[in-house]
Amino acid sequence: MKNFILLLCIALIPYSCYSQNTPKKDKEQHEMKPSKNEDGEWELTVIDTQFDYFLSAVAKPISQYSESYLKTKNTFLVNEWNSYYNSGRYQNIIESGIDYDPKENYGIKFEYKLYQVFVYVNWKYKLRMNGLSGSDAVRW
Repeated sequence: MKNFILLLCIALIPYSCYSQNTPKKDKEQHEMKPSKNEDGEWELTVIDTQFDYFLSAVAKPISQYSESYLKTKNTFLVNEWNSYYNSGRYQNIIESGIDYDPKENYGIKFEYKLYQVFVYVNWKYKLRMNGLSGSDAVRW
């Protein structure tokens, strides 16, 4: 679990879709910032080794999604994630906010990988996220 949090802190990309909640003043604020690789493409690095397994064996292939669909879902999910972070909910899973700009063109690979991070958290930690599509969310 800590590996995933570390992964998000180091590898996830922060996004500027913060919820309307203000972070608590006594809580140190962390954000994940997007970065570009040497080729100028947006990059998302996930350190959790189970995430690679998840992408190759469990996740739907990238061809199942359009970039606009993923951008819409990620915008909603980042807002939901940041709302949880700012409220202190799920502290054992969510240790940083995400700085995501829905106006930025991150590319389909990045949008896909970010969306799969949310699906992965749902799959591995059973964290319900309302923004996940029914076919991607694990229900109990």
